[in-house]
Amino acid sequence: MSGGRPAPRRSPREPWGGVRPFSIKTKLGGLVVISVLITTGLSMIAVTTKTEIRFITVFSMIATLLITQFVAHSLTAPLDDMNAVARSISQGDYTRRVRENRRDELGDLAQTINAMADELEAQDLQRKELVANVSHELRTPIAGLRAVLENVVDGIAEADPETMRTALKQTERLGRLVETLLDLSRLDNGVVPLRKRRFEVWPYLSGVLKEANMVASARAGIASGSGSHQRTDVHLHLDVSPPELTAHADPERIHQVVANLIDNAVKHSPPHGRVTVRARRGQQPESLELEVLDEGPGIPKSEWRHVFERFNRGAVSRPHGPGSDGGTGLGLAIARWAVDLHGGRIGVAESERGCRIFISLPGDLSASG
Repeated sequence: MSGGRPAPRRSPREPWGGVRPFSIKTKLGGLVVISVLITTGLSMIAVTTKTEIRFITVFSMIATLLITQFVAHSLTAPLDDMNAVARSISQGDYTRRVRENRRDELGDLAQTINAMADELEAQDLQRKELVANVSHELRTPIAGLRAVLENVVDGIAEADPETMRTALKQTERLGRLVETLLDLSRLDNGVVPLRKRRFEVWPYLSGVLKEANMVASARAGIASGSGSHQRTDVHLHLDVSPPELTAHADPERIHQVVANLIDNAVKHSPPHGRVTVRARRGQQPESLELEVLDEGPGIPKSEWRHVFERFNRGAVSRPHGPGSDGGTGLGLAIARWAVDLHGGRIGVAESERGCRIFISLPGDLSASG
């Protein structure tokens, strides 16, 4: 999402692992030792001073109870605090945290509860942002379609081909948005299987670029909403070396990756710019290294880790080229999902000009084993 996801909290102290100098076991063992020492010491005093044993017993019990009360309070007080925080979390308040000022098992439990609260707070923020963003994206084409139909019904406009074409544009935009949201749902549910096979990279990528050009020409002048770019002034260039390069992956999912990256690069390209798709052989059998480069304003380094988050549309001063409506900010998130399914990597790399996105696909892992 555009706001990013807050990272789980991490305590500044180093973990103690399996040995804790102030663990609960140590405290309870110390309590037993101290109680025994007090009883033994008082017994020796009783023998030395010839004090009656019943007085020694009473003093021993009082001293032991006081020490036990002190230790019990030190153990139960943080549990009460944790219980209060857990109750608040169960009621939807994710702002409260447990104090992390102990170096025992209760301190570790406090860290875990705080990390859980951070995660739940982040998920709640994501849910609210998802509802807000989807509502915004749906409202624009619905409002446009409603305006066109109201004009036809009220007699302000005729139901001629031009008016119907305008209504069709908004309907297509809705359809692309719904299709993108369905992809997002599959992403979350993990219901899309991989169908990996061997294919030749040059003809495959050449077909992806040709399809991107055809779609752009067909949709020139149509608001894209959330799918394919509509600019025809940007030149797409393919660079595959060696020409006979092959790869082992799911072609449909890689098509999603490349198409979304091309769409993003074209939107950010200057007038009559150039987008290059580069493919090279990876280190493993039939692995693949892909790059998509554009000549746009580039991505600030501070935004590199956020560009693949949902609904993130970038933070540059002119984020989109002429003729682009910006999309929904889901394309790069879906690209990352498809690459992750393959066990690969995707990210932003250094570039002298524009933006460079790299993809690394592991290829046929069974062959390397």
